[in-house]
Amino acid sequence: MTTGDDEDHLEWNSRARNETPTQRLDRNWSALLQELRVVQTGVQLLTGFLLTLPFQARFDDLSTAGHLVYLVTVSASIIATILLVAPVSMHRLLFRQRAIDVIVRVGNTLAICGLAMLGVTLVGAAALTFEIVLGVRAAAPAAAVVALSAIAGWLVLPRMYRNR
Repeated sequence: MTTGDDEDHLEWNSRARNETPTQRLDRNWSALLQELRVVQTGVQLLTGFLLTLPFQARFDDLSTAGHLVYLVTVSASIIATILLVAPVSMHRLLFRQRAIDVIVRVGNTLAICGLAMLGVTLVGAAALTFEIVLGVRAAAPAAAVVALSAIAGWLVLPRMYRNR
């Protein structure tokens, strides 16, 4: 279902870019792939690092809450990895099925959900790091700063420009 804004956007693309709907989908898929390439490597490295933490000597120094934060953080990181790789898997499985519209639409949703899980992961990683280095009282403020920064940079700032 398209809205008036969608129709305006499609009309603008046709006029300004002189592209067909298929060309637009191909361009959108290329843009999404570039974005996924940027974020996938970092998420995969972060996940790998988080998976090694329980085997470190100081892991037992974490509070009970710290252990819970770790489990939520590593789970969010694994889910982020899955979500951010899923569009590529969809593309492979739907290759030559003339489903680029579905791949772009669903891939966009998966990428947004993956970024949300990355945000959870970064908040948890900050909390864990600050708890180990400065103590349990430093974890919550550090997590709050990271959460507010992610919300500001990933939600508020784009919405400010989207409304213009």
